[in-house]
Amino acid sequence: MSYNVHDLLDDRAAAARVVRAVAPDVLCLQEVPRRLTTELRLPPFARDCGLHWRRGRLGTGGTAVLTAARVVVHGTSRGRLPVRFPDRTRGYAAATVSLPTGGPSRRAVTVVSVHLGLRASERARHAATVLAVLTRLGGLDDRAVIAGDLNEGPGGTAYAMFAEHHPPVSGNAPTFPALDPRTALDVVFAGPGLRVVESAETVVGEGDLVAGSDHRPVWVDIDLGSD
Repeated sequence: MSYNVHDLLDDRAAAARVVRAVAPDVLCLQEVPRRLTTELRLPPFARDCGLHWRRGRLGTGGTAVLTAARVVVHGTSRGRLPVRFPDRTRGYAAATVSLPTGGPSRRAVTVVSVHLGLRASERARHAATVLAVLTRLGGLDDRAVIAGDLNEGPGGTAYAMFAEHHPPVSGNAPTFPALDPRTALDVVFAGPGLRVVESAETVVGEGDLVAGSDHRPVWVDIDLGSD
């Protein structure tokens, strides 16, 4: 699941209800409260969602990855994506995760939460940086997920750069603005080695979607595959 939570400036309880309705194993966040307020405001939100944050706020540009209790986190990484002053900081947060063994073991997958800049040239550079990070983490293959707020739709250069390696799997439904969505800024990409599976219908309250943030979230069920 990917969700731009607008610095938790809207109805935080509504945003948490949206997350609990979806009940993700992995939640990629953008626009989490920044600087010192992250340590104060993000942990309570994570608890309200029934998820865990491994901390590490510096250099993420307002991104974070939260995980469910059953998810095994093998490692994390984060970094800043440069923007022109005085634009809001941008960045990425990555986690390599798997499901616990207890039947067939489940292979690890690298998940990256991204928030790209407002300018097309910046977004292309940001996408190149994220793809280079995945290469360094060993995730630029068929087993990586990139999720977040791209600040552009399917016609954009950064979108195409991600899609070349990892096809979009969350559909093209508009996500912004939440009250009257017209643009699909938020998306999940997944490598071809990760199979999207059909799940039971998820019912999320329309009022909570409007009240929780200025973006609507996207989510998808992915089979990690077995060893």
